[in-house]
Amino acid sequence: MPPNDALIKGLDLPIVRLKPRVSREISNREFQRIAASIRSVGLIEPLVVFPENGDYVILDGYQRYKILLEMGIERVPCIIWNECEAFTGNRMVNRLSHSQEMRMLRKSLEELDEKTIAAAFGISSIGHRLNQSLLKQLHPSVAKAFETGKVPKNVARELRYVKPERQIEILELMESCNDFSVPFVRGLILKTPVAKRAKLPANGFSPWEKSEKKNDDLLKRLQEVEEKQEFYAGLYRQYSYNLLKLIIYVRSLMANERVHAKLAEQHAGLLVGFREIVEGSEG
Repeated sequence: MPPNDALIKGLDLPIVRLKPRVSREISNREFQRIAASIRSVGLIEPLVVFPENGDYVILDGYQRYKILLEMGIERVPCIIWNECEAFTGNRMVNRLSHSQEMRMLRKSLEELDEKTIAAAFGISSIGHRLNQSLLKQLHPSVAKAFETGKVPKNVARELRYVKPERQIEILELMESCNDFSVPFVRGLILKTPVAKRAKLPANGFSPWEKSEKKNDDLLKRLQEVEEKQEFYAGLYRQYSYNLLKLIIYVRSLMANERVHAKLAEQHAGLLVGFREIVEGSEG
């Protein structure tokens, strides 16, 4: 749940008034990476602090505090959190996926030079991290699923072997079966008609060159999955139909004044339940 605005506010505080809550050690490599980022582009993420006895206890940002202290910074941007126990630092952290990191790097290159960005990451170069060719070979919807972390990178690489329209079909099957594994995707790719296969470079690897026996096993599994999908889709349709009939019946009961009065008099709890069903069906 997002924090209530009344619980937090931003303020630049004197660094001498900041007090570490805990001393959390990290690897020297990670510490130097954070330090390089701050020295290169400044402090991007404010410290989170809690007021206590006239000073401020650091809830999140101990490593940044140590680096700023070493740099001789006098005032530090802070977010003041007024409920100490309501804050859990690790729950506020969102780790970047590989694709998100690549997108961030490409966006940064529009405004900063590669040397500055590399310094912020504490590395010598970022060129080897950029892989724009993969995204260019994916359908926009598939590329979006890859960038959000829904589709793993090794699966995205497999999808290059088929045309964009087939990529969408495979993505929909992966979502409906909740299976984003490489073996499952390879099976779908092997089943792809020739007309929907992407043009491969000369001497390039072709997934269709595998042994017939392995292909047959994958295709058999694929057929079983599709049959199972159709079975559950039929169950869902029947469930939806039965639920619709139930809602219509409950509405008719609620619209009957005599039934409504009887329920209100002798079965108030049941009446509340019926009312929730009707209200829920109205969106």
